[in-house]
Amino acid sequence: MNIAGIVPLSNTAAYLRTLPAIRERCGRVHQLAKEGKLEYFEYHPEKEIDVANFCIEIMKRDYGSDFVNISPHGRWRHLDAGIERVRPMIAKWATHPTNAPDLKEQARRLIDLFLVSVLLDAGAGNAWKYVEEASGLTFSRSEGLGVASVHMFESGLFSSDPGQPCRVDAAGLETITAEKTARAMQVSESNPMVGIEGRSSLLFNLSKALRASPEFFGKVGRPGNLIDFLETESKLEGTELQVPISALWQALIDGLNPIWPSRLSLGGVSLGDVWPCPALGASVPDAKEGDDLVPFHKLTGWMTYSLVEVLEKILGWKVKGIEHMTGLPEYRNGGLLVDLGVLTLKPEALPKDPKSGLPHAVPSHPAIVEWRAMTVMELDRIADLIRTQLGLSASQLTLAQVLEGATWKGGREIAKLKRPETSGPPIEIESDGTVF
Repeated sequence: MNIAGIVPLSNTAAYLRTLPAIRERCGRVHQLAKEGKLEYFEYHPEKEIDVANFCIEIMKRDYGSDFVNISPHGRWRHLDAGIERVRPMIAKWATHPTNAPDLKEQARRLIDLFLVSVLLDAGAGNAWKYVEEASGLTFSRSEGLGVASVHMFESGLFSSDPGQPCRVDAAGLETITAEKTARAMQVSESNPMVGIEGRSSLLFNLSKALRASPEFFGKVGRPGNLIDFLETESKLEGTELQVPISALWQALIDGLNPIWPSRLSLGGVSLGDVWPCPALGASVPDAKEGDDLVPFHKLTGWMTYSLVEVLEKILGWKVKGIEHMTGLPEYRNGGLLVDLGVLTLKPEALPKDPKSGLPHAVPSHPAIVEWRAMTVMELDRIADLIRTQLGLSASQLTLAQVLEGATWKGGREIAKLKRPETSGPPIEIESDGTVF
């Protein structure tokens, strides 16, 4: 504290960018829900068992009883939509006559790909599709964005070195335009995508962020150089290199901070995916600036889950502290809770779209902030219920596995059942391509 006994705003800002802050602030919103003090939603905890059972049926259908081997939630799944692409790509690199990469370079290339692919993974809307020329398969939404990003990566779109197309660097990203991005993603008047300008801006801004943080990304500004930073932050236990999750989180939350559009700042610090929740502010006696803010950092969380898998599967490193990661507050996980009645919007809480008849709002709307905060905490509760029903511990069925095999997939499936014409969420979010 300073002399006046008041925490400086810059300290509050720094706290709001940490992993523990997400669960702590969302937990406060959840407590308000239990007290019936949310502004936009009613909370029905008795319905949580319905969500757990719905998810368990999906898990049994897809995995039999082999729940402990469910893959973790990460971008790798989407890049392999329909057919495997990641492992065949690694195999192709390994047979290069003059430039076969070692394990570290393989991991660097995958981090390059995964990081850019996650940044491109904000909601694309209900109309957009991607047709993969080689397989003839058609994809939409996250899978379509993932498959498109693989082909953009392999074509050298993100690299400044024609001799090394499969890499991402600052100089390559500086040449990205909305037109190039749209062309690579097959966007047209008949195949529209939400937020194409926002996506392109993220990639262009990424070039500046990579150059601004050589301590994380090296002199050339390459995402894959995170490996070198993480190695210096890790310790060897026996033959296993142990990487603290906090080091990876710090590199991503600080190193990528310049890419996000300017929204909220506190104490001169740009906060990123952090939003005011009026119900939370009203509940704090003598509330100070920042007391009403709820952090989510959804894309950073999604990126972290995705990169952890590369570090562990390709390099054999062990990431410690993964239990501090939260569920992802996005419309699939959140939609599951609304569609199965855990959360119900209060009457006339949001305007309805005249075309779809569904409530809609921008990401900054307090209703969306409440929805996302509740989603974070409910994913913990649903995961516990699923484990209890199946007789599994948290180490046997991790939150990342629950997200992959149960809640995210469950949200998509219930949406398809309830809204077959679009398979969209029960509350429409007016995305700009940079939040979800």
